[in-house]
Amino acid sequence: MQNLYDVVIVGGGPAGLTAAIYLARAKYRVVVVEKEHFGGQITITHEVVNYPGVERTSGAQLTETMRKQAESFGAEFLLAEVESLDVTGDVKSVRTSRGELKSFGILLATGAHPRMVGFAGEEDFRGRGVAYCATCDGEFFTGKEVFVVGGGFAAAEEAVFLTKYARHVTILVRENDFTCAQSVADGARNHEKITVLTNTEVVDVSGDTALRAIRYRNNLTGEVAEYQAAENDNIGVFVFAGYEPATALIDGLAELNGQGYVITDNSGKTSVDGLYAAGDVCVKALRQVVTAVGDGALAATELEKYAARLQKKTGLQPEKPAAKATASGAASATTSTVSGAAAMSDSAASRESEASGSDLFDANMLTQLNTVFSRMASPLILKLGLDDSPVSAELRGYMEELAKLTDKLTVEITADSEETPYVKVCRTDGSWTGLAFHGVPGGHEFTSFVLGLYNAAGPGQALDADVLAAVRAINRPIDIKVLVSLSCTMCPELVTAAQKIATENENITAQVYDLNHFPQIRDKYNVMSVPCLVVNDGETISFGKKNVKQLLEVLK
Repeated sequence: MQNLYDVVIVGGGPAGLTAAIYLARAKYRVVVVEKEHFGGQITITHEVVNYPGVERTSGAQLTETMRKQAESFGAEFLLAEVESLDVTGDVKSVRTSRGELKSFGILLATGAHPRMVGFAGEEDFRGRGVAYCATCDGEFFTGKEVFVVGGGFAAAEEAVFLTKYARHVTILVRENDFTCAQSVADGARNHEKITVLTNTEVVDVSGDTALRAIRYRNNLTGEVAEYQAAENDNIGVFVFAGYEPATALIDGLAELNGQGYVITDNSGKTSVDGLYAAGDVCVKALRQVVTAVGDGALAATELEKYAARLQKKTGLQPEKPAAKATASGAASATTSTVSGAAAMSDSAASRESEASGSDLFDANMLTQLNTVFSRMASPLILKLGLDDSPVSAELRGYMEELAKLTDKLTVEITADSEETPYVKVCRTDGSWTGLAFHGVPGGHEFTSFVLGLYNAAGPGQALDADVLAAVRAINRPIDIKVLVSLSCTMCPELVTAAQKIATENENITAQVYDLNHFPQIRDKYNVMSVPCLVVNDGETISFGKKNVKQLLEVLK
């Protein structure tokens, strides 16, 4: 059974990656399935200083090291959304947006997502002044008055980060003090641009096309204060009020507590045999990277025993993919047949990088790019619309360097100067596939851009038959604009979904805009949060990440 694994790990954060390290090192076949980006919520944390043995790093660097370590032991990785689980029987089933996986055990490490508080106006002004990610949206509030709601670690840390942009930050703490470590709280409390108001909660926020005012109440005195922005100015409200567990997959399958967190025993086992959970998705007293990796290690060691018993009971033995030769023939590499991304040894990857002469893409990126290019069914033309800006020069260099890596891509300069700089993905007959990126598709958007090429060239990412039928049934012209920031970790999912829909229906176009270079687009739609979805020039405007199914609901 080609898609039989000892363990399928759902979620690529610290807990899932740690479990992958332990299981792969113990010679079990394991795959980590992640729908957005490997690393989880911690990747938006700019500075990690309390992880034992690591004096100072970023969340992204820490988890990327974990991923590479797991990969070096043979763990496989799949970027896909898990849609359902069948936990009956000895061999369980994990249904994903890219096919079905079979396994003896399943580890749920899906973490949690930011929680809404529920004050009046919160939903109405989401994306128009109310935000949940300082990394993604902080820049939109440069020179503005900003309010932070919450008293935990995220609120204290992100408030300090927001001082890079905001004129002043006020933290509204509902309790009588911060609930995080004193050292973290002091960083916010002692900052010259931050005011901390304890025993205070938001009453409501208000405005017109943007957020203009906030009212908040002192819970001890009952006094209500209001901040009103100056004429033609606006404010920002960032909510960091805890998280909601991502347990929808097992709701009704395994036992959850009243808040929706998974109930496990001391080994991470849920109420279902073969189903384990680890990390922030579980009931626990402390949600930190260090506890998540501990959960992952413990659950993995128990899953090792469980998988060994099931191997013996069923007589089935999951087989790891065979080593394959590199394109240059210089060395062999372990290839993930699930993700389609080759995981080469460092020495082999380095040799390929040197052979390619690429200064822009590192060895790991080259390996994955070459795998994608080899699977593209048709060549494409990258048509560039340029002006005399440095960004245009950067885009041209980026695309030309990319095209050097394969004969599947050709770069052409077009005379069309609409909303430059941009790259339009076209077929060899010159017709437009419907995909375009305005700006330079770097940062978190590099992967989504490459997936767009793969989807445009074919065969592309697979969709369920019913979803594909729904996409192709749309018979009216739809222009999708996805407005992003390259630092946003939530944007790529919406970008990939929009591009996939566009490549499957000629009535639909999907254009991505890096708002850093298109302030006129941001102002036109009053955007103060990303990702932002604009359908048919404002017919519908929606904020937040969405998968293909969720995007289809909006387009309907």
